[in-house]
Amino acid sequence: MTVASLTRVRSDADLGDVVAVLERDGAVIVEDFLDGETLAGLWADLEPALRAQEYSGNWYDGLRTRRVSSLFARTRRLTPVVTHRLFLGAARAIMQKPVPMWIGRSRQEMVPTIQISATQLVQIHKGQGKQPLHRDDALHLRPHPGPTTRVMVMLAMSEFTAANGGTLVIPGSHHWDDERAPTVEETVPTEMPPGGGLIWLGGVYHGGGGNVTDTPRTGMTVAYDLGNLRQEENQYLAVPRERVLEYPEEVRRLLGYDRCPPGVGWLEMNDPYIWLEPEEARRAALGDLVPAPK
Repeated sequence: MTVASLTRVRSDADLGDVVAVLERDGAVIVEDFLDGETLAGLWADLEPALRAQEYSGNWYDGLRTRRVSSLFARTRRLTPVVTHRLFLGAARAIMQKPVPMWIGRSRQEMVPTIQISATQLVQIHKGQGKQPLHRDDALHLRPHPGPTTRVMVMLAMSEFTAANGGTLVIPGSHHWDDERAPTVEETVPTEMPPGGGLIWLGGVYHGGGGNVTDTPRTGMTVAYDLGNLRQEENQYLAVPRERVLEYPEEVRRLLGYDRCPPGVGWLEMNDPYIWLEPEEARRAALGDLVPAPK
């Protein structure tokens, strides 16, 4: 049975308590996820691209919905979003579980990394109907229920209400099998102020709500996936190397410049982070793979 509302916390909430809510309900609202100054900066950086974007051309993405991706290429201000202690902390606690394996006669435990998968700004305008309910981890064709392979956040760039398209969520639906179909009657609308954030698990059924108001509803979504899965959005092509270098090392590695144990993502048997090192270090490790200076 679906719960009547989503649990709400503040950014200083105990991480263990938030993880427990996510494992039980699959979703939680952090009311003060991002401060006003950073939110205003993100608007300044991203709104021009959003304003220039046409409505999506298909029923699933929304005929009255604008979407902009490649967000790390468009702003330098995403570090507080992707390193938020409850978002990143929950993603690591839930997904980075030791995996036992035998290598010869030695029993090893490998802990996977996580990586930023998809980034998108989503603006729902008046007249947009409800998006079909879906699971975002379905793109990896994985069975349910099972271990979580994706943790996401929807940052409220503007106010989210039941009337303007606040994301519809079915709490607890990550526990369902793949034969049970979701229904709109089971959903709970996400209602939160600008700067609030909805954190949810990839196995939770959800969808954008319909907007019957005169004001667009804008949200930013960022997904973390396990490091041994292919990213939904190809961050290596979406974000130029020079823009990646403007972010701190933790974010660079989260963008995918990291090697997931036991050995996924290497470059010439090196940690792929070598590609972000100065030219001399790259050339020493990679030789003629590094283009000669022009």
